[in-house]
Amino acid sequence: MGTVQQQVEEFKRDYTLIQNEVRKVIVGQQDVLDGVMAGMLGGGHCLLEGVPGLGKTKMVHALAESLDLSFSRIQFTPDLMPSDIIGTNMIVEDQQGRKHFEFQPGPVFGNILLADEINRATPKTQSALLEAMQEGHVTVAKRQHQIDRPFFVLATQNPLEMEGTYPLPEAQLDRFLFKLRVPFPTRAELHAIVTRTTHGGEATIQPVVGKARIFAMIALAAECEAAPHIVDTAIQIIEATHPEHQTAPPISKKYIRFGASPRGGQAIIRTAKVLALRAGRYAIADQDVYDVVKPALRHRIILNFEGEAENIDRDLILDEIVDVIRKKKRI
Repeated sequence: MGTVQQQVEEFKRDYTLIQNEVRKVIVGQQDVLDGVMAGMLGGGHCLLEGVPGLGKTKMVHALAESLDLSFSRIQFTPDLMPSDIIGTNMIVEDQQGRKHFEFQPGPVFGNILLADEINRATPKTQSALLEAMQEGHVTVAKRQHQIDRPFFVLATQNPLEMEGTYPLPEAQLDRFLFKLRVPFPTRAELHAIVTRTTHGGEATIQPVVGKARIFAMIALAAECEAAPHIVDTAIQIIEATHPEHQTAPPISKKYIRFGASPRGGQAIIRTAKVLALRAGRYAIADQDVYDVVKPALRHRIILNFEGEAENIDRDLILDEIVDVIRKKKRI
C-alpha cells in the first residue's frame, strides 16, 4: 500500500492521467470535467445542465473509456417506460423445451450510465432510476438485482426547452451529489473544436486505470482527513441557506424558502476531500470547501415566490453566503 503520502501522490498522478486522456477529445470544460471527477470519486452521481451540442455525451463516454468501465446511454423521452431502463422478465425456452421467466437486464446495468435529458421522462420512469441511484440495485417482480460496482449516473438536462418536460422533484435532485453547469465555449475553444472535429480522424481513448484502482481512489478519498473546524465550516454554510436560522444572511431570508438538506453537507465534505487529494494533500482546507459549495448546493435550495419572480440565480446567493462565512472566519 505504501505510506499515506505515497498514496496521495498516486491519486494525484492517476487523476491527472484520466484528465489528460479525456482531454484528447474534449476541448475546454475544465471545471465541468473536474466536477464530474470529484462527484464520481466522491462516490456520487452528477447532473449536468447545458444546451445541446456542448460535448456532455462525448465527455462522459470518453471518461468511461479512460476508466475501462462499461458505458450505457438512455435517451429519456415521454414514452419511455420503467422497464426500458431497469429491464424486465422475459419468457425463455431451455434446450428441453421448458419455458421459464428469465430477467433481461436493461441499460441501467452498466458502470457509467448517461441519462440524457432526464427531465423529458415521466415521473414514474424517473423514479425507476431513483432506486438504482440510491441503493445500487433494482427490484423487478419482488426480486432484487444488484448493479455491478462502481456505478455512476451522469444525467443531463436542457435548461432552455422546458415545454413537455417533467422537472425533477426535490427528493430526486437531492440524490445527485453535484449539479454542474456546462458553459458555452470561448472563441479560442470554438476554434479548437471546429478545427479538430473537421480535420478528419479522431483521437482514440485508452484505458489508463481499471476498476480496482478506481475503488482504491474512492476509498482513499473517503478516508481523507476532515478536521472538526472544516466540518464546522460546511455546517455553517448549510445553516446559512435556511432563512429561519439566526445566522442566515439577508439574501437567504429574502429569497430562499427551504435550505439545503444534511446531504448537502455530506456532498461538500465528500467532494472537498477529492479536491484536497488532487492538490496533493491528505487534509481538507477551507478553500476546498468553498470551491464545491455551488455544485453541491445549487440544486438543494428552493427559492421563495420573490426569488422565483425575480429569477434570482442560486449561485449568487451561495457566493454571498460563502463571503459571509469567510469574513466570520477571518475575525
